[in-house]
Amino acid sequence: MSYLCSSEKQNPHPPLKKSPSSWSNLWFKSPNKTLNHVVFTMHLKSLAKHQIQLQPHKTLIFDRTLLLSDELLLRVFQKLPESQWKPNSLVCKRWLSLQGRLVRSLKLLEWNFLESGRLVSRFPNLTRIDLVHACIVRPRNCSVLLNHSIVSVSVDLEVSDKGFLENGKLLASNVVDRGLRFLASGYPNLRKLAVLGASELGLLSVAEECDTLQDLELHRCSDDTLRAISGFENLQILKLIGNAEGLYNKSLVSDIGLTILAQGCSRLVKLELSGCEGSYDGIRAIGQCCQMLEELTLSDHRTEGGWLSALSFCENLKTLRFQSCRRIDVCPGLDEHLGSCPTLERLHLHKCQLRDKLSMRALYMVCGAVRDIVVQDCWGLDNDILGLATTCRRVKELSLGGCSLLTTEGLECAVLSWKDLQKLRVVSCKNIKDSEVSPALSTLFSTLKELRWRPSTRSLLSSCLVESGMGKRGSKFFKKT
Repeated sequence: MSYLCSSEKQNPHPPLKKSPSSWSNLWFKSPNKTLNHVVFTMHLKSLAKHQIQLQPHKTLIFDRTLLLSDELLLRVFQKLPESQWKPNSLVCKRWLSLQGRLVRSLKLLEWNFLESGRLVSRFPNLTRIDLVHACIVRPRNCSVLLNHSIVSVSVDLEVSDKGFLENGKLLASNVVDRGLRFLASGYPNLRKLAVLGASELGLLSVAEECDTLQDLELHRCSDDTLRAISGFENLQILKLIGNAEGLYNKSLVSDIGLTILAQGCSRLVKLELSGCEGSYDGIRAIGQCCQMLEELTLSDHRTEGGWLSALSFCENLKTLRFQSCRRIDVCPGLDEHLGSCPTLERLHLHKCQLRDKLSMRALYMVCGAVRDIVVQDCWGLDNDILGLATTCRRVKELSLGGCSLLTTEGLECAVLSWKDLQKLRVVSCKNIKDSEVSPALSTLFSTLKELRWRPSTRSLLSSCLVESGMGKRGSKFFKKT
């Protein structure tokens, strides 16, 4: 017993702690528990992966539209109004792609969107494309907006004598031609195209690929550009802008270009000439070759004197329009050489200067068979100018707007001479007074099928104020003391 105690005292080192069991000891001592734990852990991991894989499947089931085909969804989208197309395109990428297939008309603003190929991939079924705004190099950080009758663009403060869109502010013709080749290859079913600054080569590439093109609008064109016009076999509507005053200046379309146009587009139905030159020969060539022409519009024309008599060659012309013209015909010539358009039905004058009695008399003689006359915001239309229109005996509709020089007497003389008059519209003609209406004119008003009588907005406003009593209420609050 003492020996044991002495031996314990003699050992100065404390006993070592027991080392933890190794994985091998645990595996062999309790194989069942360890194996179950490993199997259970592996089973949990497999369940987690399985749940992660099932999450997309659950979303697919939740989005019921994924069960529908693209064709069926397109039929559903077509039933919706166009105002709902843009909100629908924000739902998902698939709906965005489907919405692009429904778009048929587009106005392009960025030229790079065309050359990069994104236009064709985003909108594969376009049939009407306007490239005019994309052909203009817009300045950076500029808030000046120029509104023109042709186009509205952002411009800087540097203006040259040639116009706002000169000196490198328009795309070069070779760049425009390259974009037209991309466009023609991507849209063989194109029906309408508007472009600025294209050359003959660019238009030829469009004519070769787009056989169904029917409507063409060419800005800043010249006689050389019109050489490619014969390639458009099915062209029916054509608009030519040779010179836009204040925007750009270009070699104007002359008789040479009009003759090329007439010989190349025999199926034209509508033609608009804006800022184009010409004379009797050019208009006559159009009338002789384009026998299907029904509508002719002249905007800011620079045609030489004597061209009015060439309208008699347009045998099927039904509508004649003048817009922003400073003159009609400087020297119309003798009456026996004027001729007439027997099929003409409508004569429209909008923002034109009508001060020349000689040219207006010649115009009314050529348009002797007209049935509808519209004069809107024209300068110089007085009693004498309107009285010349009495040579047109078949007038059934008359519309006058913004004719400040015309009086009630002049209107009455012209209107009573037309026995077949059925519709009359008089708006914003301040010298026409309600108090000056005669009993004969009142009787005519009662027989008309349609009458819109508002010659003075001031009288209309005063009558409304009298009915509302607004003019009398102020006296109760504002009195002199």
